[in-house]
Amino acid sequence: MADQELEALRQQRLAELQAKHGDPSGDPSQQEAKQREAEIRNTILAQVLDQAARARLSNLALVKPDKAKAVENYLIQMARFGQLPGKVSEQGLIEILEKVSQQTEKKTTVKFNRRKVLDSDEEDDY
Repeated sequence: MADQELEALRQQRLAELQAKHGDPSGDPSQQEAKQREAEIRNTILAQVLDQAARARLSNLALVKPDKAKAVENYLIQMARFGQLPGKVSEQGLIEILEKVSQQTEKKTTVKFNRRKVLDSDEEDDY
């Protein structure tokens, strides 16, 4: 993944957005920044994931968007630090999903709070 390629993509996308004018609702610079960020994320993910893995990640995003976002952030961080040797396959993505699931797993505990009820059958009523 070359930084020059990413910068060229950023510049190209910025030029497209400036030519388009964007949606009139809201602040155009904020929308432009969000679109630019989404485009950068998509290009990085396209470079590090193969087709089957991208399909699995998009399916996960439909069901659990917060988990998909966490996996995307994890993959982007690994790509930026050069920890990915090549494209991640579907099996590699499944392993990453399991790792993220273990880290974000919420352990539920049930605690019974038994109340002491006054019972008329007790011996100390005399």
